[in-house]
Amino acid sequence: MVSRETEADGRFRALAVGLPTALMLALGLWGIDRGGIWRDEAVTFQVARRSVPEIWRLLHGVDAVHGLYYLLMHTVLALRPGEVVLRLPSVGGAAAAAGLVAALGMRLAGPRVGLWAGLLYAVTPLAGHYAQEGRSYALVGAGVAGATLLLVRAMDGGRTWLAYTGVVGLTCLLHELAVLMLCAHAVTLAASRAGRRVWARWAGAVVGTGLMLLPLVLASRAQAGQVEWLPEPGLGSVERLLRGFVIAPKGLVFETGVVLMLAGLAARGVAAVALPLMTVPPGLLMLVSQVRPMYDDRYVLYSLAGAPLLIAAGADRLADWIVGRMPYVPLAGALAVLVAFLHHLPLHRQDRAPDRRPDNLAAVSALAAGQIRRGDPVLFVPSIGRRAAVAYPEGFRQARDIALREPGPDSGTLYGRETGAGELRRRLAEVDRVWVVAEPYTLRSDWRPRNPVERAKITVVWEDFVPRAQYVRGGVTLRLYERRPTTVLPLTGPPRRGRW
Repeated sequence: MVSRETEADGRFRALAVGLPTALMLALGLWGIDRGGIWRDEAVTFQVARRSVPEIWRLLHGVDAVHGLYYLLMHTVLALRPGEVVLRLPSVGGAAAAAGLVAALGMRLAGPRVGLWAGLLYAVTPLAGHYAQEGRSYALVGAGVAGATLLLVRAMDGGRTWLAYTGVVGLTCLLHELAVLMLCAHAVTLAASRAGRRVWARWAGAVVGTGLMLLPLVLASRAQAGQVEWLPEPGLGSVERLLRGFVIAPKGLVFETGVVLMLAGLAARGVAAVALPLMTVPPGLLMLVSQVRPMYDDRYVLYSLAGAPLLIAAGADRLADWIVGRMPYVPLAGALAVLVAFLHHLPLHRQDRAPDRRPDNLAAVSALAAGQIRRGDPVLFVPSIGRRAAVAYPEGFRQARDIALREPGPDSGTLYGRETGAGELRRRLAEVDRVWVVAEPYTLRSDWRPRNPVERAKITVVWEDFVPRAQYVRGGVTLRLYERRPTTVLPLTGPPRRGRW
């Protein structure tokens, strides 16, 4: 017969996993409909709605690293394409990650550490931010947390090596840079003084993962130019990542989190798993990026799982020292997390506002719909500005894309292929007015595109047209240009804003 104590312990363990999962799910769904998607989500939205052969063709030229995610989202958006459905897999991934962090903490240090760690993960603004992004990062976070839990079970003698290999491989296929978790796991094995048998089985898992990833690695190496825009990370990147990992980016809550994290280092079992997970992937990627920049905070979002584990372990040791293992301590810790969340509730609200992302393509499309007349030519500067028309074509339905030669799905590209510079000049010579959809950086006086078509756009518009109206919406500028009267001499200098 099962004792009452065993039943109570089982209920508490279920609560320790279920409560963080439910909380993260609720926070992920809160404000999920922001009224528009931004540029990165727009890529997911437009690619996932293509046919599987069209997606496959695209991946040969660009975004191979996101191939599995696009195929997954193709299935999801086939049910009902829309902004909310686009983000639901990320909400589910974040909720799963919170539950897995709780399960990992419970495995390493007991139910109350698991409960606190899972709750801390759920209320961290960084987790909430990516829970509402139509990209793969929240799902990758869940995969890494799950793989780490399977590793810990395998180290304790569990038969989870095959599952570990499969989860690691699938997670890395969702995003290639998740492979750095293996380096963190190697440090965990070393810190835990794992035996030769464990090392041998882990090495077999690494080989299996490598075989799964080999085609993706070869394809993504040829597409490395996609991340040329990334800057070289410095100390500011380290500080920003730390502040993002520790519950809240500033104030007393952040400082308390850092103190508890340092205290958690004394819990060797937790620290051996959490500290490498938190530090090794970001550290290695930042180090490599000193030679070849490829670091971005979101690429190592999965390392966030280590921070709440350390903080919860530190709080556990502090609670033992002050009051011991009293029955009310787990509830008190949960209430402390709730207070920290309420203290930084304005940050969570701000993150759910439409203007918290770099752009809002729905707003751009709505602006175009209200201004562009039937048959008006539209020029996107640069060509990636076409993403608003691709994501929300209703606003540009009356317009004529004057530079486009072949649409994205037909050409195997994200935004289509444009005509040559000479043909573009000929087309522009036949119109008396043109709408320009311009990204903010193209209006700077120091912007000098290397692409001859982009140079032709700004040169012809500057030389042959004059601005008549300007609107700014959703992080994009919409300008109306009309042909310069022959009686008006060209201006001797650029306009006050930008070169054209």
